Amino acid sequence: MTEDLKTAALRYHAEPTAGKIAIQVSKDCSSQQDLSLAYTPGVAEPCREIEANSEAAYKYTSKGNLVAVITDGTAVLGLGNIGALAGKPVMEGKAVLFKRFADIDCFDIEVDAEEPDDFVDTVARIASGFGGINLEDIAAPHCFDIEKRLIEKLNIPVFHDDQHGTAIIITAGLKNALELQGKDFASIKVVCLGAGAAGIASMNMLMAMGTPKQNIMLCDRKGVVHSGRKDLSAQKQDFASDHSQRTLAEAMQGADVCIGVSGPNLISTEMVKSMADKPVVFALSNPDPEINPADAIAARDDLIMGTGRSDYPNQVNNVLGFPFIFRGALDVRASEINEAMKVAAVNALASLAKQTVPQEVCDAYGGEQFEFGSGYIIPKPLDPRLKDFVSAAVAHAAVISGVARKPYPEHYPTQD
Repeated sequence: MTEDLKTAALRYHAEPTAGKIAIQVSKDCSSQQDLSLAYTPGVAEPCREIEANSEAAYKYTSKGNLVAVITDGTAVLGLGNIGALAGKPVMEGKAVLFKRFADIDCFDIEVDAEEPDDFVDTVARIASGFGGINLEDIAAPHCFDIEKRLIEKLNIPVFHDDQHGTAIIITAGLKNALELQGKDFASIKVVCLGAGAAGIASMNMLMAMGTPKQNIMLCDRKGVVHSGRKDLSAQKQDFASDHSQRTLAEAMQGADVCIGVSGPNLISTEMVKSMADKPVVFALSNPDPEINPADAIAARDDLIMGTGRSDYPNQVNNVLGFPFIFRGALDVRASEINEAMKVAAVNALASLAKQTVPQEVCDAYGGEQFEFGSGYIIPKPLDPRLKDFVSAAVAHAAVISGVARKPYPEHYPTQD
């Protein structure tokens, strides 16, 4: 009998050794001479070099290819505030994806910190040994303040993937969906269901692509975020509208786009039917989307649909972004991941989806053929071209925007 998912998952994490990651020694250490170089007395020499010039750490240590994946455990997947230690399997999983897709080494770090000040202080104090910081599964609104303060304190990339990774993939898919629907960022009316980290960051990304703020209606569990409400965080206040709509159903009427980053079964078929001609719906709640894709497509045959699930077309999956974004940032030793680099990632992902898909990618997905269109608006995670497209675009944008401390790598494709 086939194992149920719980049993299989627990077995996977426990056997043959506990956990999903381990440290691998990268230099020979089999003789007395090797030991004298790896540790005492030889190790003193790179220490002296780094003391004299901190940039030497990139030459003599693993810093340049090492990312810390850090959480406080307050917003782990769909599990909520389960604590830092309980979030460790997810952080190890993130490290697996960094290594598998971009050959980036990771240490996962779980911080017991009830207050943002303590979390920021802890991360800032350990950051010097890393080439980048990936913040993960930190609840809103603290996540906004934590990321902002760490960016200001540190001179290495700090990236909260739940915010910006999600936003980049959403925006890349939406760029292609709008093109197919004959629409553009500047003129669309957008409803965002979910006002947490992913929702706020995604709307900021849409504005970076040209969507006017007045064309965006943000909705939370209480309805439309509007200027008459007194219960709004600073991030929600920034999107508070003067529109008369108060409910999600009212907001959806005539909308061109609905982005769901909230919870299951919150969008009805009647809401989808009330949208503008040729709408786009991304229902990204996992595992159960805001509306069942089959129901949405049955309600509107002119709809382009995306979800967060791998068993439906157009999966919005963060693994399309963060490994390659960090790869590009690390390869030019960027001091941050700025808006120009995020936009470059959006455009690269959107462009790749329009290219002819290699047969090896189709074979990796059971022989299914992919061609740019309503059922294929974003690349597949196992596409080996992602590094050439996304990492190269991010690295180039870092150089052009002035945050790179190394030149554009010669082994990357030439950028226009």
